[in-house]
Amino acid sequence: MLICMIPAFAQTDTLHVYGPGGPLSAMQECAKTFTTTTGIPVKVTGGPEPKWLAQAQQNADVIYGGAEYMLTQFIQSHPGIVDPATRIELYKRAAAILVRPGNPKHVVTLKDLTKPGIHILDVNGAGQLGLWEDIAGKENLIGGIQQNIAGSFANTALAIDAWKKNSRYDAWITYASWHQNLKDITQVVELPSALRLYRGTPVALTLNSKHSQQGKQFIQFLQSARGHAIFKKWGWE
Repeated sequence: MLICMIPAFAQTDTLHVYGPGGPLSAMQECAKTFTTTTGIPVKVTGGPEPKWLAQAQQNADVIYGGAEYMLTQFIQSHPGIVDPATRIELYKRAAAILVRPGNPKHVVTLKDLTKPGIHILDVNGAGQLGLWEDIAGKENLIGGIQQNIAGSFANTALAIDAWKKNSRYDAWITYASWHQNLKDITQVVELPSALRLYRGTPVALTLNSKHSQQGKQFIQFLQSARGHAIFKKWGWE
């Protein structure tokens, strides 16, 4: 898709994009490529919502989510920021099991997570709400996995910090895409297709954007073949 530059867009102006940490790396690379192509500067800020909400309320042009329900919750919790009419779905990402490099506990199947001595890390929110339970329920393993959960965290940033600091954690049911950011401290155990779950990646313009036309251009780039290729590089389908 050819994206033309808009001469009237001053270089001192910046398109501001906000959302959770999951899609952040893909969004940042898309923003860099988009800026190189169009000359329109884009700043992507991601991570736990409390870290960027106040700033987004002042200058957000685009908001993205790490799952469809996350953007819906954001719209419900903060009415007047997102323009629901502009909301579109980008790409999906699959759940998998992350383990320590070398897979020292020999986790090969979901059932292996129910074995004695396995310590599971859990994110109870931030795009992963109910993720492991939806998967485990298909194999009647909810109770077995629950008893091995050694720590639950409100978001992935906290979970990553715990994974890095505490080698006691052996496994984590999350998105396979997180391995792309954590290659030195994780290994992926893919789930069979019958157990694999997906979450989407929604994006929308804001109601009070000062750069709505440029925001539309950026979203069009995200939807383009070049944008899709970047997302696939970071673990999306």
